Amino acid sequence: MHRQRALAAAALAASMTAAACGAPGDDKGDSDSGSGPIKLAVVNAQSGQLSSLGAWELKGAKLAVSEWNKRGGIDGRKISLKVFDDQGDPTVGTNLARKVDSQGYIAMIGTAESAVTLAMAPVLRQAEIPNITSGQAPAMPELGSPFLFLNGPTSDTYDETLAKYLVDTKGMKKIAMVTNNGSFGKGEHDAFMAALTKRGVKPLTDQVVTTEQKDFSAALSKIRAAKPDVIFLGAEEVESGLIVKQARDLGIKEPFAGAAPQGTPVFAKTAGTENAGGTIVSTPYLSNESSPAAEKFAAAYEAAFDEEAELHGAKAYDGTNIVLTALKNSKVATGAKLAEAIRDTKYQGLLGDFAFDKTGVGIFKTDIGQIKDGKLVAID
Repeated sequence: MHRQRALAAAALAASMTAAACGAPGDDKGDSDSGSGPIKLAVVNAQSGQLSSLGAWELKGAKLAVSEWNKRGGIDGRKISLKVFDDQGDPTVGTNLARKVDSQGYIAMIGTAESAVTLAMAPVLRQAEIPNITSGQAPAMPELGSPFLFLNGPTSDTYDETLAKYLVDTKGMKKIAMVTNNGSFGKGEHDAFMAALTKRGVKPLTDQVVTTEQKDFSAALSKIRAAKPDVIFLGAEEVESGLIVKQARDLGIKEPFAGAAPQGTPVFAKTAGTENAGGTIVSTPYLSNESSPAAEKFAAAYEAAFDEEAELHGAKAYDGTNIVLTALKNSKVATGAKLAEAIRDTKYQGLLGDFAFDKTGVGIFKTDIGQIKDGKLVAID
């Protein structure tokens, strides 16, 4: 079985490499010529602390493009996919947005980092290049850009679902919060706080750390003294894992609860399998067994990359398929016409049924899962 996966991976890698390389003179021009490869860019962290997100996103996008190219592309034209490394840095992302414009890419997949997407959005809007992001900060749809789309819910949806489960279903009202001060953490903080306020609940303590912080003992000591029932966690994968690991070292036994980052293997690995156990997660993609479509995607993903699929790969797969569907329906439109075609696309995806509103959000539902033995499963 492993040999079969390896052979499939090699074959798919060859086709993906051909797709990524494009044609000679690929970097010339600033608009679609109506012939030759259809140029899409993937912008995500391929290095640095957020590189795991970028790796998952790139694989999801590659898989979608490979499947379309195997079926003949769009109107007989192959799809060319090129990856750019934003390093998780908004300044780098802004420069890459200008490069995506100058090199003639007609749409962009990414980024998974809210702060980078927010930095790139004004440049892409001015250039009229649609992009579909895996970030979830509510600040993105609040920009009002007609060229910015989300391939998943915002923090408002994630955290309303989570608060409903914790407070309404489980009766947990003694809640502590720890979030970071980045775009993602601020979005999570404000969304969860709003959901609690709506229910007349005030957190016992509200700790905010920096995105670069490594020692969380001061914040965790205050949380331990507050004696909460559950601890809300609003930080990216690695930082969340470090917080949980240090919390357990300090004798904090209460469960943590959060959104997309807490459902990833990087979080569980960083925290430690036992430490991460019991973490409650709000997610639009519970598992690779959650539907026949998820099972098919997961099998193809594992055959191509020899690893298990997870949420971010699924989001990028959905997002890329939405862009490609819009390109097909619009006869490879560009600019505002392509953005309109994306907004008009109704798509049954791995995360649910996409129907975009005027802010660029297309999914408004998540489910509740829990980490057991290092993996996200449906909650009992």
